[in-house]
Amino acid sequence: MTIIAPSIPGTAPGAQSAARAPLRIVPFDAPVGAEVLGLDLNQPLADDDFARIHRAHLDYHVLVFRDQRITPEQHIAFSRRFGPLQIHVLHQFQLPGYPELLIVSNIRENGQPIGLGDAGHFWHSDLSYKDKPSLGSLLHAQELPSEGGDTLFANMHLAWDTLPAHLQKAVEGRKAEHTYLAKYAELQKRNPWRPDLTAEQIAEVKPVVHPIVRTHPETGRKALFVSEHFTTHIVGLPEDESRELLAALFAHSVRDEHIYRHHWAEHDLVFWDNRSLMHLAAGTPDHLRRKMYRTTIEGDAPF
Repeated sequence: MTIIAPSIPGTAPGAQSAARAPLRIVPFDAPVGAEVLGLDLNQPLADDDFARIHRAHLDYHVLVFRDQRITPEQHIAFSRRFGPLQIHVLHQFQLPGYPELLIVSNIRENGQPIGLGDAGHFWHSDLSYKDKPSLGSLLHAQELPSEGGDTLFANMHLAWDTLPAHLQKAVEGRKAEHTYLAKYAELQKRNPWRPDLTAEQIAEVKPVVHPIVRTHPETGRKALFVSEHFTTHIVGLPEDESRELLAALFAHSVRDEHIYRHHWAEHDLVFWDNRSLMHLAAGTPDHLRRKMYRTTIEGDAPF
């Protein structure tokens, strides 16, 4: 059964007093995730608190910061403390004046989408189609629907650890191709507003090859690194064998016991590790508005 972590008492929007308690990390009763308490990102972040957040991110893979009423500049500045930021290929959906921020939204204004409305339709790890995939992503809630809009996270370390031995043997040492274009045409059929890519944009997302089992560069833990959204085939295998093996990996990765489901609250900031996880948008009813801002931090070449 997918686990939804409850809110910690006293952390609902507006519940904090002016003086916050010392920073605390409270793990969820879930396969991944923890809440960071006692932090206001409007205030300068001390080096020792940053170090604790960094460590918690490695330990729990998803961090939830409640009621963060921050500006785009503060969102970007906090993200940059973890590394250089990556610019999404769909430049059409940048927040004006802030190319580091991707608008994730189903809202249309004057008949046109203001953001990427179908982001996360398939399980994926952000920017796995780049030579240096994303270290992590930070998604900040701007406008939330009254129902729907949840985000699911799958622990890919657990997926590897619990993978049957014959499948571990079949994939260890092998590589797979990732491409942004893998399901782009399918998404365009579902959502005609999704823009055609220019030649320059296509050149930004040339296919890349990564290990199926990657080693986390900071913890040394192994994780599966394939997704239904961006992984097209396993290098060196016949098409039917590749397709069958990838299907088995996808199905195993998203077993309920590997998943945390995040139910968003106003001004949540959620920071996840793309080296350890996949994620999925559960969907929002078309008549309800949802708007989020996302940064992505550049990572390392997988090994």
